[in-house]
Amino acid sequence: MSFPQAIDYLYAIAPPFHEVGAKAYKPGLETMHRLMGALCPSLPFPVIHIAGTNGKGSTSHLIASALAAAGKRVGLYTSPHLVSFCERVRVIEPSAISDQPSAIRPAFIPEDYVASFVETNHGLIEALQPSFFEITTAMAFCWLAEQKVDIAVVEVGLGGLLDATNIVSPCLTVITNIGMDHTDLLGHTLAEIAEQKAGIMKPGVPCVIGETDEQTRPVFLARARECNILGDGLETTTCRLWLADECAFLRSQRLRFAPYCDLKGDYQQRNMQTAYVALQALRHYAAADIPLTASAIQDGFAHVVSYTGLRGRWEVIADQPLTICDTGHNSHGVRTYVEQLKAYHKRLHIVFGMVADKDVDEVLQLLPEYASYYFTQPDSHRALPAAEMLARWQKLHPESHAQSYISVGDALHAAQAAAEPDDLIFIGGSNYVVGEVLKNFSANNG
Repeated sequence: MSFPQAIDYLYAIAPPFHEVGAKAYKPGLETMHRLMGALCPSLPFPVIHIAGTNGKGSTSHLIASALAAAGKRVGLYTSPHLVSFCERVRVIEPSAISDQPSAIRPAFIPEDYVASFVETNHGLIEALQPSFFEITTAMAFCWLAEQKVDIAVVEVGLGGLLDATNIVSPCLTVITNIGMDHTDLLGHTLAEIAEQKAGIMKPGVPCVIGETDEQTRPVFLARARECNILGDGLETTTCRLWLADECAFLRSQRLRFAPYCDLKGDYQQRNMQTAYVALQALRHYAAADIPLTASAIQDGFAHVVSYTGLRGRWEVIADQPLTICDTGHNSHGVRTYVEQLKAYHKRLHIVFGMVADKDVDEVLQLLPEYASYYFTQPDSHRALPAAEMLARWQKLHPESHAQSYISVGDALHAAQAAAEPDDLIFIGGSNYVVGEVLKNFSANNG
């Protein structure tokens, strides 16, 4: 079985979420336990488990990069992929951290391994009928076990409590923030969604919460009491719950090295804050043998893109005209970069497409009215038709300059044709829109 045949087989037998949406989601852990029981009954490495509405991918990469800079062989499992399926699973070698960070690249799960895993286990897959994400998660854990990683950073796929990754027994859990996303599956209030995310918190295991508000904070405190990690209160030594936005030591540090991080979105300040507190919690409670010095954290944050291969976060893909893409794809995520867009005193061209099950109208209300828009649709069954997005936009802003394009490539070409060298082109709205653009840029650049 070849790699393309293996991927086609998986898409056929277990259509992924990015193709069919909620129908791909199989809540509950029974199938995952049975799958892992047959493949790898116990994980031979500690796990940092990371959930959240937005920022969990960037936070995962920041933590993994710092751990590698501290000399550990780090596994990293995230989703979805932007260009290649193999992006989902990678190993970051500490030996690669050198005086030439530009030459460093992570080791992605090989295509041959994916093909072999599917061919070897197709009988088990057909017997248990796991979801695409369950298969991917099992494959990731098996490969990382074979790679003998020292520690793995594992990003939750959707929610937390019932997510396939929640079979792990973590040494640290992290929840970045809570926003309104996947409300059909996780709940219709921030508190309900927080309850699902809080499901990754485990008895006695330290947990870092990146951001809270009046709706989510009581949920996390209640779950912390259930897990016996709240202790006598947030300021006591018996507490293993760390609220990043309330940490006194963080306020005094102010992340002096943050300006040197190669993640340039303004919103990354919050992700760096969460990752920094998580690393302090890890050092304090869970992994005293990891030499997490300030210099290792600074090095890991400063080179997170090159060390881990992170893509699509306020990523500059061309200089003239300046062309930036970002994967923020719901109102909570889009709000984080809109102010940064508005700060550019340049003529603005926005290539934008979304999937239909997101909060489209709320997102459109956040976007700057004065930009030129090139609405498009990703190559997915979940895509909102570009013409419908244009109609919704024109209802809000009938005088604005906007057109619709069936393909992402056509929309980008139109923006490039209209833009002057000093203009700014921004591409966003969906992981899948950004993924298509990055794939085309990679292909054109060899």
